[in-house]
Amino acid sequence: MFVDRVKIYVKGGDGGNGMVAFRREKYVPMGGPAGGDGGKGADVVFEVDEGLRTLMDFRYQRHFKATRGEHGMSKNQHGRNSKDMIVKVPPGTVVSDVETNEIIADLTEHGQKAVIAKGGRGGRGNSRFATPSNPAPQLSEHGEPGIEREVILELKLLADAGLVGFPSVGKSTLLSVVSSARPKIAEYHFTTIAPNLGMVETEDGRSFVLADLPGLIEGAHSGVGLGHQFLRHIERTRVIVHVIDMAATEGRDPYEDYLTINNELREYNLRLTERPQIIVANKMEMPGAEENLQKFKEQVQEDFPIFPISAITRQGLRDLLFVIADKIEETPEFPLHEEEDTGVHRVLYKHEADQTEFVITRDSAGTFILSGDAVEKLFKMTDFSRDESVNRFARQLRGMGVDEALREKGAKNGDTVKLLEFEFEFIE
Repeated sequence: MFVDRVKIYVKGGDGGNGMVAFRREKYVPMGGPAGGDGGKGADVVFEVDEGLRTLMDFRYQRHFKATRGEHGMSKNQHGRNSKDMIVKVPPGTVVSDVETNEIIADLTEHGQKAVIAKGGRGGRGNSRFATPSNPAPQLSEHGEPGIEREVILELKLLADAGLVGFPSVGKSTLLSVVSSARPKIAEYHFTTIAPNLGMVETEDGRSFVLADLPGLIEGAHSGVGLGHQFLRHIERTRVIVHVIDMAATEGRDPYEDYLTINNELREYNLRLTERPQIIVANKMEMPGAEENLQKFKEQVQEDFPIFPISAITRQGLRDLLFVIADKIEETPEFPLHEEEDTGVHRVLYKHEADQTEFVITRDSAGTFILSGDAVEKLFKMTDFSRDESVNRFARQLRGMGVDEALREKGAKNGDTVKLLEFEFEFIE
């Protein structure tokens, strides 16, 4: 089973909680606060492993939750930071955020790493809150929550050249005779339901990776057949090898096939038209193929090389492989995501959406619902078992303008305010 697209959940580790503690040593009167900070939570890090070829492992494990940091300890001891959670992915994996569709990472080289979900910082111990006016604070923070998100992993094969064409034109047969790959070959459409990779070596010692991609049909770019599922793999290839059944064994016109496939590539991604293309006229051992080839050459206006071959009898394969190897050597890699190259060095400032401090709504029972990124984070980092922490939380809400906003919404003394799963009473 070849798996090339999967949705998973990742969560960075929460930070460890800060501690409330005091020095209690003989001959040290009023030793003061000594609560240590919590350790940092682990990041979820994706790392490329060239030994992997599919995303199969992610079918069985879809949740990745990193460990939290160690809590702070007495005597001002800092909690231990957690070790990052390393998740192995195959080369060619593109990671994007489900909610925003933003591409987080494009992982192509062995050992390449990317932080997908950051761990939270550790909460501060009471030593951090000591001031001249409050030298012995009964106050600490809980650890910051780690980032959690759902991401899409897409695998785009890293092949130097890709075989494209209608079903049953001989792509799998061609791959099987020029490499040690053994794709399934049969006389029905969509025998190949997953891309196959093969390492090809020419007689002069050069080698390249050739991908046999499932057959395209008209409408593939919009999801018809298997084409749309695997068109993404063509984006990585530097050279497109367009295989055409020149004997028209299924009654289709070779030139119409050629136009249809190129149109599908253009509709899927206009940049695919920039790829060098080699036209392979296959099945030349069949009757009528020579006549069709002459007619095809007259109809094709583009300056693409056309190579007549027979994958079955291996006629013309030696010269074809030389030409593919030459074309790969002279073709630069195409960037997967379009980048503007103006020759000017620039600093990239990534726009990140502003976090919502707070939003106030009311439910059908008249309860005020308080939500928002900043206020929820503040709530999770507050230790409600200590009065001093609760008072600090109330001051922070007041400073953010929550009290005033509740009054404007009509909140009166004794009304219920709900934040996450907890309820508070509004007191003037």
